[in-house]
Amino acid sequence: MSQQRQTTAPELEITDHRAGTVRYIEHGVPSELIRWHAHDDYELHFIVATRGKVFVGDHIGPFAPGQLILTGPRLPHNWVCNGDQYRAELRDMALHFSPSTLDEAMRLLPELNEIRPMLERSRSGLEFLGTDPHWVRSQLAGIRETTGLARLQRFLALMQELAAWPDYRLLSSVQVDSPANEAAQQKINRVIDHVMAHYESPISLGDMARLVGMTETYFSRFFRQATGHRFVDFVNRVRISRACHLLVETDQHVTTICYEVGFNNVANFNRRFSDFKGMTPSQYRRDASQRYVQQEDQLLWMQQAHQA
Repeated sequence: MSQQRQTTAPELEITDHRAGTVRYIEHGVPSELIRWHAHDDYELHFIVATRGKVFVGDHIGPFAPGQLILTGPRLPHNWVCNGDQYRAELRDMALHFSPSTLDEAMRLLPELNEIRPMLERSRSGLEFLGTDPHWVRSQLAGIRETTGLARLQRFLALMQELAAWPDYRLLSSVQVDSPANEAAQQKINRVIDHVMAHYESPISLGDMARLVGMTETYFSRFFRQATGHRFVDFVNRVRISRACHLLVETDQHVTTICYEVGFNNVANFNRRFSDFKGMTPSQYRRDASQRYVQQEDQLLWMQQAHQA
């Protein structure tokens, strides 16, 4: 599956909550579950095997064994293996849990509000960094093997641990708060799809307003209300997200990347990159290389522990 495929509107998955508060899912590769999709639930997603590209909202980045990501409701996501060579009986372990159920539980049990900040962050896609892959897998396996109150207890204990986890990063520049009606949602999807497909070209507020049949003033207010961002900031975030991918996955010069992702001024690119990432593009590339080495060390540790 190509990156261009991800610019299409995500498939909306309908969740059956009759199975309980927490639903456990696992699958290998290939699998029909591997697709660009969204759903109304939170999803805690752990990669057991294989490598490739992860897509969360407008974020594109690498994935490898040990990656743990929490996605919020209606945030599109997908994990795509590199090429067709990968085969695995177990690639993904995931938990689905309902926002409405948790909201009601937090209203009745104030102690549960300890996890609310983490859930709010997950609306951007939340990657937990530096977790012990063996520990995460054992926690998810424990939830898989239990039902009823025992499963709920294990789930809440895991949520408590992750809510206090100090090392994480937000992935997507778009937080999806569904508009009030399907027509409005389709307009937002159309704009986001266009920006994701044409970020390297000039994109104006007026062009997008005309695309969805609105005045510039109304579109500006509409877009910010739906995504939480000014339109120009959203376009810059998409371009910076793509630049991050190129910085990690290629050895292209920073200046080349600047123009490839749609900026026409290197100084402006460096300034916007620092605004969004808190560091220069060169610093980001160095840090990403260090994180890759750490992931390799974690994978080697998992393999050695499994052999032992």
